Amino acid sequence: QFQLVQSGGGLVQPGGSLRLSCVVSGRLSTIRAMAWYRQAPGKRREVVARIGVEGATEYEDSVEGRFTISREDNWNAVYLEMNNLNPEDTAVYYCHIDRLIDDSQKLNADSWGQGTQVTVSS
Repeated sequence: QFQLVQSGGGLVQPGGSLRLSCVVSGRLSTIRAMAWYRQAPGKRREVVARIGVEGATEYEDSVEGRFTISREDNWNAVYLEMNNLNPEDTAVYYCHIDRLIDDSQKLNADSWGQGTQVTVSS
């Protein structure tokens, strides 16, 4: 039903910046909300930023003021701009379709991007 292909990520020094992209294909007009998640080794996957159909955004407390989520109007792509990175931001980052317009529709494994490593280290 969907394909989410991520790009960006890599190794960056503390205080540096990085931009992640997630290109989406499929029935884009059915998307209601998308989000970026991250998972560090031994930790649970957590939501770091979410954006809805009206453009409203939400952020995890530790990234508020440093990260910015944005999207194309037609949901063709979602972005995460990460500034002032610190080692605690090191994780695998995933984009995800959180909600569809019709909440009764199934969201399968294809609602996730493949993940991309972000490593913050000096």
